[in-house]
Amino acid sequence: MPYTAPLSDYEFLLYNVAGLDGIAATDRFADADRDVVSAILNEAGKMCRDVLEPLRRVGDLHPATLENGVVRTPPGFGHGWNAIAEGGWVGISSDPGFGGMGLPMTVATAVNEMMSAACLSLQIAPLMTQGQIEALEHHASDELKALYLPKLISGEWVGTMNLTEPQAGSDVGALSTRAEPNGDGTYAVSGQKIFISWGDNDFSENVCHLVLARLPDAAPGTKGISLFLVPRNLPDENGAPGVANTLNVVSLEHKLGLHGSPTCVMQYDGAKGWLVGEPHKGMAAMFTMMNNARLGVGGQGVGIAEGAYQHALAYAQERKQGRSAPTGTILDHADVRRMLIEMRADTFASRAILLACAGAIDMGHATGDANWIARAAFLTPIAKTFGTETGICVAETGVQVHGGMGFIEETGAAQFYRDVRVTAIYEGTSGIQAMDLVSRKMMDGGEAAARLLDEIEDHAERARATLPELAGPVWEATESLRETTEWLVAQGDMNERFAGALPYLRAFARVLGAHYHLVAALAEPEGPRAKLARFYIHALLPEYTGLLVQAQNGSADLFALSADDLAA
Repeated sequence: MPYTAPLSDYEFLLYNVAGLDGIAATDRFADADRDVVSAILNEAGKMCRDVLEPLRRVGDLHPATLENGVVRTPPGFGHGWNAIAEGGWVGISSDPGFGGMGLPMTVATAVNEMMSAACLSLQIAPLMTQGQIEALEHHASDELKALYLPKLISGEWVGTMNLTEPQAGSDVGALSTRAEPNGDGTYAVSGQKIFISWGDNDFSENVCHLVLARLPDAAPGTKGISLFLVPRNLPDENGAPGVANTLNVVSLEHKLGLHGSPTCVMQYDGAKGWLVGEPHKGMAAMFTMMNNARLGVGGQGVGIAEGAYQHALAYAQERKQGRSAPTGTILDHADVRRMLIEMRADTFASRAILLACAGAIDMGHATGDANWIARAAFLTPIAKTFGTETGICVAETGVQVHGGMGFIEETGAAQFYRDVRVTAIYEGTSGIQAMDLVSRKMMDGGEAAARLLDEIEDHAERARATLPELAGPVWEATESLRETTEWLVAQGDMNERFAGALPYLRAFARVLGAHYHLVAALAEPEGPRAKLARFYIHALLPEYTGLLVQAQNGSADLFALSADDLAA
């Protein structure tokens, strides 16, 4: 079954959850009226259906390869990239002064999710490029902006991010890549980076790497890291790609999934680069790109969830097994119904959280209001983690809906699971996101969380008049979540917070999902969204109780077992 973009859900959530009308009422996003947004979503949906979706299986069956130092991408990927570039989808939210559309992040997030559902292997390339564009917009010199941003936004050039090294994964401060001044304002960058998504390709004019490295006088740890822009080909006096820089792809990783996406080991041997931002302030600049990527990766999870759901539903509507009525297919079986409705309900919830986060980012950019900025920061780890874990869970359930055929590669069900599995790992694992939520995001004493919980409870109180059977459980869950939040804030020992961080994040996502389902039920009380909300609130929301018990369990039980005990 070809992928079909869920345009109705996007438009509903953009205006009922993400607040796009309010975003479009600001000066910054005044051009994003309903007609424009509707046209954008429709055109992106067509491109994803007609061009990108056919490439998903191609990329899986014909992986990217490295031939004599040149990365060869799967058949058709160059055509797919051209469709993305020519449609303006790379620069959808970028500065119009450099050729971007300047649309809200909410709209860009919806389009990125569509592309993820259609062909995640290829979508990683524009997502990485968008993150680099944002980092350069905020931190690069005017000269670098003028040269690189138009090329990246147009899709003529592709961007990457280079953080990880063999000995420095999540502990970025342990990196050893060096940058020596050349005496002319440029730097010689030397070192090796691993896990570099789209580190090279055979369809773009240039590949531009953002590389974390240390200057000679750098302090140890993250405080001594600087950021450098290192192109594959050095621009000539006209800004065109010139001679090759002294960098190369050493090898491609052999991965569980995402076979069409070249994940490279990169070697830099005195490669010429330009400093981005201030010396020793590279992490601040890189986090601009990483936060963009975290929202985008959450969208990758939601996109795969949508693709896996559509794939499983189509199979269930055709597969005849046993005696059943009224359709005679497995869609009539109660357990298959349960699986499909869980898939759809969680996909809706994770998409709502994703777009709510994007909406807060837009309002923060448009108004500079500290509360919106704090809301966006608080929601980012939840959107990233719940989006990716929903993608994994829904894809796995999709295999189960197929039964034995789900384990057979020809059906394509397993590819969704293989492709999405890494999303809960890269750009910060689920555990890292959760620890960030209960530490940095609660440095305000839990005020950002409390404001969000207040809004959910107020909405549930108003909903009691018309939907008491749904509003009551949402209010009760929110109050329990508030009590756990207060308990976490009161813990001075961070290990006590970290021990239950992931269950807490999952519980918060469950409650947020219930809130947005309640919003949908109130907007359409007799429609299918109300029916889906009843299922979510009655069947899935109760999971929060066990999760909150885990969140407050503390660290004692985790550390009671010694290393020897674990090996016994």
